[in-house]
Amino acid sequence: MSTARAGAGGAVVPRPAVTCVFAVTETPPPDDVVTVTPGHDGGGPLRVLAAGPLHLIVQDVPAADFGEEALAQRLNRPTELERCARAHHRAVETAASAGPVVPLPMATLYLDDGNAVRAVAAREATLRALLDRLRDRSEWAVKVHGPGSGLASAAAADGPADGRSYLRRASARRRSEREVRERSLEQAHAVDRELRRYAVAATRHRPQSERLTGRSVPQLLNAAYLVDDGQRAEFVRVVDEQAREAHRWSLEVTVSGPWIPYSFARSGEVECAAHGEAGA
Repeated sequence: MSTARAGAGGAVVPRPAVTCVFAVTETPPPDDVVTVTPGHDGGGPLRVLAAGPLHLIVQDVPAADFGEEALAQRLNRPTELERCARAHHRAVETAASAGPVVPLPMATLYLDDGNAVRAVAAREATLRALLDRLRDRSEWAVKVHGPGSGLASAAAADGPADGRSYLRRASARRRSEREVRERSLEQAHAVDRELRRYAVAATRHRPQSERLTGRSVPQLLNAAYLVDDGQRAEFVRVVDEQAREAHRWSLEVTVSGPWIPYSFARSGEVECAAHGEAGA
């Protein structure tokens, strides 16, 4: 396969291409919807590639731009990383517009269509089970932030100014801050436990730093929940209840969604679910 570029005098020069796979689905959207979705810069139009009963949303992209070294350099540049991530998400969203979808990791590349089809065929049973599990379900993100260090006892501007008194007050402040943080973590974990009762599955992601969140208080919980679409109103209601309870501890609970279930589109999720059902 090849993409094309303009050469000297405006002549079209073929460029070797590789197949970039964005998502797997059993219910592909119409071709006219797929082809107008912008993919990666420099690549061909998005298209549907049949792989037995499954279908892939793919794009031919220049091999020179998506080779291991070139891709690593691009993804290390924040602007390029964001551009690639947006292109990937647009393609996955298009795939999801017609039914359940398994998003593949960003920049999943194969030498050609044949290799892509064979790779998917080798995982057909697992992918179909995963599609069944994600059908009519969405991902919801819930985060818990707070509190700031101001709630803990301050190191003392008041009181005797001698060194021993200062050290005693500083120790009390650190102890108070530690106790506040432990109570806050317990409350955040209580929110997570309650929300799991209303979800098919849940997972905790690493809390984001204050630099990434842009907030001056720590993130105590960064969780995702797989929720039946028919239960979304109930799930959001429970989140609101938990947010009111957490506010008593000066914590803030936020929810966003529904999202494509990226956090649950892994083969291991199917294996864990099957194990749990067998154990039950």
